[in-house]
This record gives sequence, structure tokens and C-alpha cells, in this order.
Amino acid sequence: MENKKIPTSVYAEMTPNPMTMKFVADRILIGGGMQVEYKMAQEAKGSSPLAEELFHFPFVKSVFISSNYVTISRDESLDWDMIVMQLREYIREWLMDHEVAVSAVPAELMTRAEREAPVESQKASSENISILPASPYDEEIIYLLNEFVRPAVEQDGGAIDFVGYDNKKVYVNMRGACSGCPSSTATLKGGIENLLKAKLPEAIEEVVAQSV
Repeated sequence: MENKKIPTSVYAEMTPNPMTMKFVADRILIGGGMQVEYKMAQEAKGSSPLAEELFHFPFVKSVFISSNYVTISRDESLDWDMIVMQLREYIREWLMDHEVAVSAVPAELMTRAEREAPVESQKASSENISILPASPYDEEIIYLLNEFVRPAVEQDGGAIDFVGYDNKKVYVNMRGACSGCPSSTATLKGGIENLLKAKLPEAIEEVVAQSV
């Protein structure tokens, strides 16, 4: 007996990062306010069957899944105009045949919990800086990022995660389309940093992005 197809539509959307493309579905791919980024095929195994399949394309460098969209980063072997329609159709067909895009999110790949989660659980891990101790400003910083920054960043197919606060510096991780984006530095300094400095002038002097 043939499996029943799940009606699904997908459209492709350009991002500010020329190396990434956002593919938006009309249903939720990962719930609970979660986001997950896979930088290699091994990370996707046992976590996201959709990401596993996407890594079979030789030009795919990373897969970021959030809410109802997938952001794919490519290498320089092919331009988007040569592959975007193929990818869009592949994702649509896959979603029509599979209900679950992300089956589990290992702790080491978790970028954030639900917005109401405790401060400590929203801090992202990093290879360059250990998790900083909680500070009196953490909750306010997370609120400001969630309220004023995250929606715009997610609209562009990316994510921003609070890492910690120390010595008047706010440390964040930029993921998805924001990772490696030529305009992300300007966004960080001209937008995010100015916002936080305006809201907490006595506490914040700089916002620092770090890679993981």
C-alpha cells in the first residue's frame, strides 16, 4: 500500500549571505522554539533525517533548521541559479513523504531552548570561550535579543544565541545564514551592539560574535 502524501509547499528565499539559501515550508519542521545547525553529515545522523539526505548533495556545506524553514549553505562549486530549483523540489518531495524532519536534538547541537527556559539553558556552547558565570544582566540581555533582534535575524534565515556577559562585553553566536555572512559584522556592530548599548549603557560597551 502506497504511503499517503503530506500536502506541502516550499519556496526558496534569498538571504543576505550569498552562500546560503532559505527554503520555507508551509508546516513546522522543528517545534518548541528550537533551532539546530549541522555542519557535517555525521552530526545529522540520528537527529535529522532531512539533513542527512541534504548532505548527499556534494555542494551542501551546512544545514540549519528552525521553525518552518531550512537554511542551506553551499560551497563554491555551483551557483544558486544552477541548483536552487532542484533543491527546492527535492525538499518539497521529501517533506511530502516524511512527517518528521528533526527527530532529536543532541545537547551539543542545541542552539537555544524555548524562550521561557531558564537563562543558563539558553547559553550556547563554544570552542573559544567557556560558559561564563551568570550575571545580573543576563535576563535583560536575553529579553532584548529575543524581542528586538531574533525576529529580524530569523527572517534572514539565521539565528543569534546568547553565550554570556563579562567585563561589559556581550558574547553571541551567529548561526545559519548569519554565519560567514559579509554583512553580519555591520549588523552586529551597527544594529545589535547599538541597541544593547542604548538599553544598558552602564553595562555594555561591546558585542562580540564568535564562531563555534
